[in-house]
Amino acid sequence: MSPILLQIIISTWAWLFLYWGFWYRNRHRGAEWSCRVVTFLHGLMVTFLSGYVVFVDGPWPLTHAGHPNTPLQEFILCLSLGYFIFDFCWCVLLDGESDLMLTHHLLSMGGMSLVLDTGKSGPELNALIFVSEITNPFLQMRWFLRDSGGYHSLAGDVVDILFVALFLGLRIVGGAWIMHSVMKSPETYGTLKGGILAMYGVSFMFLVEIFSFAKRKINKKLQAWRNERSQGDHTKVSRHLPSLGIRGSVEPNLQRANRSC
Repeated sequence: MSPILLQIIISTWAWLFLYWGFWYRNRHRGAEWSCRVVTFLHGLMVTFLSGYVVFVDGPWPLTHAGHPNTPLQEFILCLSLGYFIFDFCWCVLLDGESDLMLTHHLLSMGGMSLVLDTGKSGPELNALIFVSEITNPFLQMRWFLRDSGGYHSLAGDVVDILFVALFLGLRIVGGAWIMHSVMKSPETYGTLKGGILAMYGVSFMFLVEIFSFAKRKINKKLQAWRNERSQGDHTKVSRHLPSLGIRGSVEPNLQRANRSC
């Protein structure tokens, strides 16, 4: 058995045992809660590791696309591939995600498997992991806030803003920069170029969903602000009515208006 295949198997079982451990100790919370904790931990781990590879350990992906993998890059790819195998099986067995998310998982597993098999293109794929996974912890935090009833608060707004900003700035803009370097690199396999292009297309489909969500949330916030402002105006009017000597004739109508807002 090759060392890379062994690392993938160990990684898959490690994520699975971690999930079982969380589920066993928190059975009252449900299977999805345990799976999202594992997803949150994976997002944190691979974000820090891939970020270290991109910005410190090197080589720089924008100038070394298609170059041979380093041992650390292969470790991160095996760690992440094991997680995606676990999560894909969980989603299929428990019917926990949409077809778009399953497509994202399949493309991710295919790309990482190809890079590990050929021994090339580790720099650009680690960079793609960084820009893709950096938003994942915020997505899970949003779910945990909603599950605990704390989403409709300042914390929920901050998490949503950070998630959207990072998605646009890194996954879309940064992803386009990486994709441009990959497409013009003569060292990168054509199959991997097609896979990265497909992954970027999936990111744009996610972006459409995010814009739809952001539009709904902004509209709700504006409506709530208008209602509060309208309520405040009615309160100010009712406070001044006694001094005008017309409280008895007008206030019942205002009270009915307040109940209808």
